[in-house]
Amino acid sequence: MSNYNRLLMSAFPYKRIVVIGTTSSGKSTLAKRLADGFGFDFIELDALHWEQNWKVAEKEIFRERARAATQVESWVAAGNYSQVRDIVWSRAELIIWLDYPFHIVLWRLLTRTIRRGITQERLWNGNREKVWWHLRIWSEDSLIHWLFKTYWRRKREIPKLLSLPEHNHLRHLHFKHPHEAEAWLTNLSSSPEKKLKTS
Repeated sequence: MSNYNRLLMSAFPYKRIVVIGTTSSGKSTLAKRLADGFGFDFIELDALHWEQNWKVAEKEIFRERARAATQVESWVAAGNYSQVRDIVWSRAELIIWLDYPFHIVLWRLLTRTIRRGITQERLWNGNREKVWWHLRIWSEDSLIHWLFKTYWRRKREIPKLLSLPEHNHLRHLHFKHPHEAEAWLTNLSSSPEKKLKTS
């Protein structure tokens, strides 16, 4: 770890972080940037959840993977999975909620889907997405369908989850636009002597 990163860590006291938000809000991108910047482990819950050929891991296998991944001292996790929330959130110190406008996440989802379809990008455990899966918006397999199904529900549920007594130990940041998250990252990177302000 560089001397600069050590200095940055002295102003950022959190070593176990979870980034949450709706699909295509940029959870994995932000989590990876933080993990790389601090030298923490990056935990992508999608990678623990999906087996080859888009097979869903059995619940206890998924939970055991989450337990193992969060045993290390410092990590940044990306994902919303309720099946492992009790494991991940109980060990976390900070929640970062990416709560972006619907039109932004929809546009991101569409462009990401097209890009992955064209490039046949390899995802978790060698899986690849097909554009036509997601264009069938009536199907449960479509992430566009999933976005419409979960976007407003998460807006209602996440504040309730954060207010539960078992989550009192968590600090949290709530970004309502990508510009806010980017400004926070820029400030964090350029002013390591400043203390992070959380709600």
